[in-house]
Amino acid sequence: MTRQNDNSDTGGREAVRFDGVTKRFPPNVTALDSVSLSARFGEVVVLLGLSGSGKSTLLRHVDGLQLPTEGSVHVLGVDVAAARPKALRRLRGRIGFVFQQFHLVPTLTVLENVCTGALARLRGPRLGLPTYPRRIREAALDQLDRVGLADRAFQRADTLSGGQQQRVAIARAMLQEPEILLADEPVASLDPESSHQVMELIKRVATEDDLTVLCSLHQVDLALAWGDRIVGLHTGRVVMDTPVADIDHADAMSIYARVGAENVADAAAE
Repeated sequence: MTRQNDNSDTGGREAVRFDGVTKRFPPNVTALDSVSLSARFGEVVVLLGLSGSGKSTLLRHVDGLQLPTEGSVHVLGVDVAAARPKALRRLRGRIGFVFQQFHLVPTLTVLENVCTGALARLRGPRLGLPTYPRRIREAALDQLDRVGLADRAFQRADTLSGGQQQRVAIARAMLQEPEILLADEPVASLDPESSHQVMELIKRVATEDDLTVLCSLHQVDLALAWGDRIVGLHTGRVVMDTPVADIDHADAMSIYARVGAENVADAAAE
């Protein structure tokens, strides 16, 4: 079911905004360097760049897992760094996260893994599938049907293929009824066919639910096929921020060519 967002607290259609964000880690690592960008509701923004370019650090600033050294991050109208713990918990409940390694509990059924996506709005621990309210179990089945895995609901999660496990992880995230979906290298461990299926699914749920998606990738072809906008990162700096419709494969690859050119320049200077 498509959810209609109430954008009254989001400054119009802007879901995420970074203003001059710098993140430093001791002793002298700058993971983000004066990053300014925004993402609108319903937009799929793909972060491209080599490992260590700042993609994961940027995503972790959206849900407050990391806070900026300088600058500000506003998400769904909330200043993340200034938010009190209770407000931050509420914000995180509005943000789904899909990881490279799935983070499913292998010995639980597929359905129970999806049900865990509702834990933030339930009181007390849950010990087994029957302890989840019926409405949650039914909603979890609906999400599994949405990702094409309703027939696997009662299998153990570790009996599924990698692509199927990632689809379960997406169903779990969608059970949160998020307004923003973060995906950190969601296809890095998958084969090409499964990678396209997962990215197609992320794009579809974003369209159906008017989700803002920030997704980090290495694969240029996938970024161009499924993203609305490409944000290129290099050593923590934004080096490209362009609608997909305005660039081609060579343009996107220039994010990586820039790295090679700088390496050559550094070697020549030594």
